[in-house]
Amino acid sequence: MTATVPLPATAGSLDGRTLPVEDPSTEEVVAHVARGGALEVDRAVASARAATRAMRDAAPLERGRALRRLAAEVESAAEELARLESLDTGKPLSLARGEIAGCVAYLDYYAGAAGTLQGDTIPLGPGSTAWTVPEPVGVSAHVVPWNAPLSMLCRSVAPALAAGNTAVVKPAEQTPLTALRFAGLVEAAGFPAGTYEVVTGLGAEAGAALAAHPGIGSLTFTGSVATGRAVLRAAAEHVTPVVTELGGKSPQIVFADADLDDVARQVVTGFTANSGQYCDAGSRLLVDRAVAGELVERVRARAGALTLGAGADDPDLGPMVSGEHRRRVADYVDLGRAEGADAPTPPQTLPAVGHFVAPTVFTGVTPTMRIAREEIFGPVLAVLDFGTEDEALELADATDYGLGVGIHTADIDRALRVADRVDAGYVMINEYFGGGVAVPFGGTKLSGTGRERGLVALESYLTRKTVVARRRA
Repeated sequence: MTATVPLPATAGSLDGRTLPVEDPSTEEVVAHVARGGALEVDRAVASARAATRAMRDAAPLERGRALRRLAAEVESAAEELARLESLDTGKPLSLARGEIAGCVAYLDYYAGAAGTLQGDTIPLGPGSTAWTVPEPVGVSAHVVPWNAPLSMLCRSVAPALAAGNTAVVKPAEQTPLTALRFAGLVEAAGFPAGTYEVVTGLGAEAGAALAAHPGIGSLTFTGSVATGRAVLRAAAEHVTPVVTELGGKSPQIVFADADLDDVARQVVTGFTANSGQYCDAGSRLLVDRAVAGELVERVRARAGALTLGAGADDPDLGPMVSGEHRRRVADYVDLGRAEGADAPTPPQTLPAVGHFVAPTVFTGVTPTMRIAREEIFGPVLAVLDFGTEDEALELADATDYGLGVGIHTADIDRALRVADRVDAGYVMINEYFGGGVAVPFGGTKLSGTGRERGLVALESYLTRKTVVARRRA
């Protein structure tokens, strides 16, 4: 199958090795990209380092103007980028369009934030003053996941550039195409050469080399816990500060007074959006047992009505990103049944080709089951019931993750009480996937370190210099 969108030009690896890029909707190879490694990372970091002085010396308002130009470039290329993202990931075209719009929002938001960077003045008494100065870290490194490639890229690169840094990006080997296309848009926006560098390749080669590189000033990583631990160990050699987002097993807590029609819609969106391939997917449903049966019936009906197909055809759900990942999700479905949970066979007929998994809803789940504790990263929902608020909170915290939580109730006092007590970094009341670019996002426990989005994200790409001055009498 020939791609229906222009594919970006790719820089070659120094030894000529390449990696195939597959359309997971068709299982056909649509492109080849360089299989970079340590040498390519060295080259990219050196290029980015050469551009740091120009970025550092640019006035904050000029960096903001450049980001606005970049936002305009992305917006002009939005349909091309959405189709490229859909081709690369298999996600529905409308979802890809929404994520590209999110990229524009990140760039616009941090364009405005660039001029807000400031330090503090600390009076020390007669004749002495101290002040702090925010300074860029230099070269920022970004290891980007495959589930929302350009959206996650913009989420971290935009504040890095706003703070006056350059960026070296290692996209996921499964989905490198929009990261490569973005390079041309950065150039068109007028950023200095070397501001944005891309190294395509495997995580164990290019990603590991970037995390361990002595020339980077910060690292932002989104991915699995196992890889995150390896990244943190590599970065520790040079004491490189790291922001990590490492996944979740996020619950949606439903009390008996909630609007069940609205909740069913929110729950199905929470565990099936992007075919469940979001770190903050609401993959556990914790429901008051007084309404559990009624709600599960509504959830299964909605989930069973969803369409599956190739991303370019804009179905409700696209495929898993790869055959390997499809097998992993399917193995969890088999495991859930083997553990004793109940999941009727979904009514959808899977497409003949592509890496598809139909949305699956498990009842009869207990807290010790692996499907209730481990991140599956697919359209699989584990339902557990509770009798009291304390029991709901105990179930919510019964995993090693602490990313998102949804709370559904008509009682605002209870909602705020549960939000205060639950161990998670991001809590949503009577909605799921709420918030936006201005709202800090991140988790607790194994879900990661640091925060992205919002003004707080700028601090990950800055250092604070303190100056103390004594005035002569």
